[in-house]
Amino acid sequence: MPQIVDFWFDPSCPYTWITSRWLLEAATVRPIEPRWHVLSLAALNEDRDDDPEDDPGGYLWLPVRVCAAVAGTAGQEALGRFYTAFGTRVHERDEMGPRTFPDALAEAGLPTTLAAAADVPDHDDAIRASTAEGIGKVGPHIGTPVIEVGAQTFFGPVMSRIPRGEEAGRLWDGTLLVAGTPGFHELKGPPPVPPTFG
Repeated sequence: MPQIVDFWFDPSCPYTWITSRWLLEAATVRPIEPRWHVLSLAALNEDRDDDPEDDPGGYLWLPVRVCAAVAGTAGQEALGRFYTAFGTRVHERDEMGPRTFPDALAEAGLPTTLAAAADVPDHDDAIRASTAEGIGKVGPHIGTPVIEVGAQTFFGPVMSRIPRGEEAGRLWDGTLLVAGTPGFHELKGPPPVPPTFG
């Protein structure tokens, strides 16, 4: 029986997108089943005096609101389908525009009317609650993504490319080994490079 892996994500983050695709790759070679949750960087930073995401126009609220509408209407599995359709367009094809939300919803088999959620705050309290839940797993010093599997919870891993096949499985095994080590706190590599999605 697959092990549930809870994954908190902001749909606008390209590095989180890479981690999510790695998780799906790992699920093809390891008995794991992702379960999707929103973690909004806009909600996380809304009470700060600075703007670490450089988002003065509030763009980051739009995709996460649609995600929350999908989750609230159709559930987590549907949220995963929408995230795949949306993220493929935005992160891999650079196609953000007026048709992005409705087209991604249609591809995911969801009502295109959910696109209207982007422009209203109806789901903002649910977004804040899901964000607080994810951040509460590891502490306020992190962002997205957050992963919880069994008793283990961790931020990341943050990568610049998507591991495929058994490479993804080995990274999953190693991540659980490191994150499950008593006293483990942090592991970092070299400075990030621009993400590649191939």
